Amino acid sequence: MTKSNSVSVTRRALLGAFAATAVTAAPVYSSAFGFLRGAGDIRRIKMFSGRTGETIDMIYWIEGEYIKESLKEVNYFMRDWRQDAAISMDTRTIDIMSASHNLLDASEPYTLLSGYRSPKTNAMLRSRSGGVAKNSLHMKGQAADLRLKSRSVGQLARAAASCSAGGVGRYSGSNFVHVDCGTVRSWGR
Repeated sequence: MTKSNSVSVTRRALLGAFAATAVTAAPVYSSAFGFLRGAGDIRRIKMFSGRTGETIDMIYWIEGEYIKESLKEVNYFMRDWRQDAAISMDTRTIDIMSASHNLLDASEPYTLLSGYRSPKTNAMLRSRSGGVAKNSLHMKGQAADLRLKSRSVGQLARAAASCSAGGVGRYSGSNFVHVDCGTVRSWGR
């Protein structure tokens, strides 16, 4: 992926373009994950990386199927930029991110602080901070650290927690929220 993304026109891309307004117009349910499982025709993820300067605004699921080409782009975007290494991100984490974004009714993209982390990067970060888990789900492609300028850490954490689909960590001092598709749990303030 480069800073200027090329766009190929496919049936799914066209459907996604026309259906994009459905994402922002979709009703807010108490269980966003349930909403994603059955009611919507598309799933979309919008992110910005301050580390690489890249942006992504991607329809990655449409008509009941994940779009492989889109997921490849999401995987690359969420790569370990320090090692330039990417793996397949767990779609459950991407779904939680998308559902949380919908619940917040935010138009701005997430700022992605960390997606996939290689073991080498995780060990380096762990040596600098006590807040980095030795067996972090980031190393399995199952976690993301996110920020939204227009929403507080508390708002983002509550939206992610309402999905009841994984872990949610509040890092108010650093102004970000950790979301993952592991066991349902929460921490931080």
